[in-house]
Amino acid sequence: MSSESAALAVASGLSRIWWILLAKLRENFIFGLFVLESRGDAAEGLRRRFALQNRLELAVNERAMAFGRGEHPKHPKHPKHRLTRYHDFFIERIADGERVLDVGCGYGAVARSIARARPAATVMGVDYDRGRLGQARAGDNPPNLSFTESDATKSIPDGPWDVVVLSNVLEHIEDRVGLLVALQATTQAKRFLIRVPLFERDWKLAMRRDLGVNYYSDPDHKIEPMQSQFRDETAQAGLKVDQLITPWGEIWAMLSSVK
Repeated sequence: MSSESAALAVASGLSRIWWILLAKLRENFIFGLFVLESRGDAAEGLRRRFALQNRLELAVNERAMAFGRGEHPKHPKHPKHRLTRYHDFFIERIADGERVLDVGCGYGAVARSIARARPAATVMGVDYDRGRLGQARAGDNPPNLSFTESDATKSIPDGPWDVVVLSNVLEHIEDRVGLLVALQATTQAKRFLIRVPLFERDWKLAMRRDLGVNYYSDPDHKIEPMQSQFRDETAQAGLKVDQLITPWGEIWAMLSSVK
């Protein structure tokens, strides 16, 4: 069990005692500890605050998952909690009847939404994680959706494909330009729909970087790009940005192949 998981377990056990205290007293006590721990050298205090903030985010997300009964409330599986509506970005840019390849599909949520909204489309999700693919295949999948095990950096299911979807994938890849070049060659797709986290979502990320503190939202991330970096890398790969928006601190982009 990780230290974070152990802390959450202990917190659950002590919660009954904690809730006996008045809400304002609890808040003041926590804030006082937070301020006290930040005293001393400003830079070091900031480093400690950012480390604590990471753990607080873990607690927030754990409660969000509990609120969503096992699914994060931002996830469109819950109609009442469609907070970010990022699936709609992909769906609205895919025509019915097109062949769609969702690279790094995970447990298939985006691919499933596309297939349901575009019943005449052919949608395939690919991922190398067998556990997540098992979840994807066990879902309530429409007949126009399939999943296959594949490492997109090495092989891609036979095309041609009309659209390639990359939702929270590129930030996990070291050679992003190489992957995009290879995908264009193997899929023959002319349209790419990409979603990645945006570095410029909060000034504190720049402060974290300057202090030498991790600013990635996931330990496996290789980059969380600025808009200029995203545009530069996709241009190097031979893709033209047709649309780029930045809702929710992310880049959502539609690109076309210029080759």
